[in-house]
Amino acid sequence: MLIEKAKIGKNCLKGKTVLLTGAGGGIGFEAARALVWLGANVIIAEINKDKGFKAEKAINEELNTNRALFYEINIEDEKQINKLYSFIKNKYGFLDVIFNNATITSLGAVHKVKISDWDKSYGVNLRGPILLVQKFLPDMKYKNEGTIVFVSSSGAAPYMGAYEIFKTSQVELCNILAGELENTNIYTYCIAPGLVKTETAHQGIEKVAALMNISTEEFYLMNESHMLDAEHAGVGFAVSIAFAEKYNGQEVGSIQALTDAGIIRQEKEEVINNTSNYSKETLKLHITNVIKIYNEQYQGWLERNIFERQWVLRDFKKEVKLSADQFKREIEIIQNLMEQGEFDSLRKKKNLFICLKKYYEHQYKLLQGYEKDVKKLKDNSQVILSWIEELQIIIDILRR
Repeated sequence: MLIEKAKIGKNCLKGKTVLLTGAGGGIGFEAARALVWLGANVIIAEINKDKGFKAEKAINEELNTNRALFYEINIEDEKQINKLYSFIKNKYGFLDVIFNNATITSLGAVHKVKISDWDKSYGVNLRGPILLVQKFLPDMKYKNEGTIVFVSSSGAAPYMGAYEIFKTSQVELCNILAGELENTNIYTYCIAPGLVKTETAHQGIEKVAALMNISTEEFYLMNESHMLDAEHAGVGFAVSIAFAEKYNGQEVGSIQALTDAGIIRQEKEEVINNTSNYSKETLKLHITNVIKIYNEQYQGWLERNIFERQWVLRDFKKEVKLSADQFKREIEIIQNLMEQGEFDSLRKKKNLFICLKKYYEHQYKLLQGYEKDVKKLKDNSQVILSWIEELQIIIDILRR
């Protein structure tokens, strides 16, 4: 388990009771799993009965415990919230943590999403969290302790308005609560998981990518530096509770929580230690050559007549999703990182090399239909293929 790498102690949440909504699968399930490992009692508040029971069974069997408990609920329904409150009061006495993970994603252009879908998104993504706060906060205030966590998102993403608007509202709700709870021992913060390739998220991304006129693969490549798997994101959620006082009133990410818990740092050290000096020297050699080639191409583009220049630069931006100028600035950053020996930071730039490789593959295809001279076609094809091969070497090393 990833959580075993944490430096915060296995039982740091022992005796705490956590209400985790939407924990039947994906990030929520991984968060519940990690929280139980950390010693907490976890109420898996889930609308899907099948997923909820399976999550409870899987966690309890894996960790040989009974501290994961499924509770079927629709958090939009105030009557069900009231029953949940009574259940928790009778079974646990006090709820230490509300973790608002449950979500629903309605996708599409603002004017095309049905108003019923807007209403449903409001119910799950904002009304539900408010109802939970209203019901459990009085007890927290009486005892002067507790934690309320909201899950934020990226913001104004096109074609995700019916989701993002209410997620952004959770951030504002958190900010207001932090002000109202100032000088108490009740902490509230927002945490964003990053882009996580769960089954549900992938289905939504396929739709959004199509609306943006890009492929699903291109969408992931554009956001690669922000991507985590479900376990990393969920463990980040879980360990963040240990830093609730530090995060109070803030919007943080799973990556920050993983770093504060010592998990990311340990993984970075393992990766760096597994990268041989030979690989580093090879990497430097190939990156230096790729930068040299790109700078020569860039200068050549600028020297073309205005019509050719505009076509080439537009074609580059279409394929790479960055302008040639922007890409030049990015490779200058890469060069500085390489000179400073920041190989771990270079890995975050891997997507740039993938995009450049894709552009050269595009150029290779264009060449096959353009060049009629057999010798020139062969020579130029070999040159472009050598660029592609060199980029693949860089990508392979950065993936280690």
